[in-house]
Amino acid sequence: MSTLITTPFSATSTAAEVLAEVDLSGRHAVVTGASSGIGVETARALADAGAQVTITVRDLDAGARVAADITASTGNDHVTVAPLDLAQPASVAAFVNGWQGPLHILVNNAGVMAAPETRTSQGWELQFATNHLGHFALTTGLRPALAAAGGARVVSVSSSAHLRSDVVFDDIHFLARPYEPWSAYGQSKTANVLFAVEATRRWADDGIAVNALMPGGIRTKLQRHVTDAELDRLRAQSAAGAGGGGISWKTPEQGASTSVLLAASPLVDGVSGRYFEDCNEAGPNQPGTRTGVADYALDPRSAARLWDVSLATLAG
Repeated sequence: MSTLITTPFSATSTAAEVLAEVDLSGRHAVVTGASSGIGVETARALADAGAQVTITVRDLDAGARVAADITASTGNDHVTVAPLDLAQPASVAAFVNGWQGPLHILVNNAGVMAAPETRTSQGWELQFATNHLGHFALTTGLRPALAAAGGARVVSVSSSAHLRSDVVFDDIHFLARPYEPWSAYGQSKTANVLFAVEATRRWADDGIAVNALMPGGIRTKLQRHVTDAELDRLRAQSAAGAGGGGISWKTPEQGASTSVLLAASPLVDGVSGRYFEDCNEAGPNQPGTRTGVADYALDPRSAARLWDVSLATLAG
């Protein structure tokens, strides 16, 4: 394996610290799911560095409040809001068709976690549809804008939950196997990493860098489907896992740090197709830990297969 990429930043670094010396004036950025949690802090850090930021949301009123807050805290009045429902192909297509000009940074941050069994109007399992298929359609649709930017970066927000499940190609949408929320979430997060691997291969000539990351454990609205009892169990696992890969809880500002590192830091210029956590490239997952990346999430054959399956699924 190639040498792992390291930076001076760590699990406790904040997004503002990572971009403290970065000037993004004249750059255009899109952050999906930026109405709460780490999406807000990702957008805020990019705006504070001078980027023109579009935040995509399902709730336009919530998005408008966030945009106003970011403008107030950064002095950047080039923060706009756009509607986007990743589970609805028509909504994704409308956003893509409405985009004009080059796009320098795309942070695929939105997500659904551990949701009860839900299907889209197409019959797709909601977590896979939102976390992977929607972002796949969005990013491939925006490829011309990314290529036009020269040196564009795409950030795919994955999770340590990818360790829970590979993509089960024989039954992605739980049509034959019993639905299990964490397995569904896990395979969608594995898909986020595999997307970065295959996009890197396909888009190298466009100068588009695509990387995936684990932001860390942050209590946000993403966990709205996770019960307090489940969170207590995870916290207990964290305490028992000291030194063994347990969960370390972060602030949203710390949780956004790895996203903005991959989105805009010169420290990772030319880096693509990798998986990062705590602002550094992750090594292979070790049994019994919740850190590192699973071999199957970086498998180029699976990545190519997922790309083809995704195209076929979206084509209907």
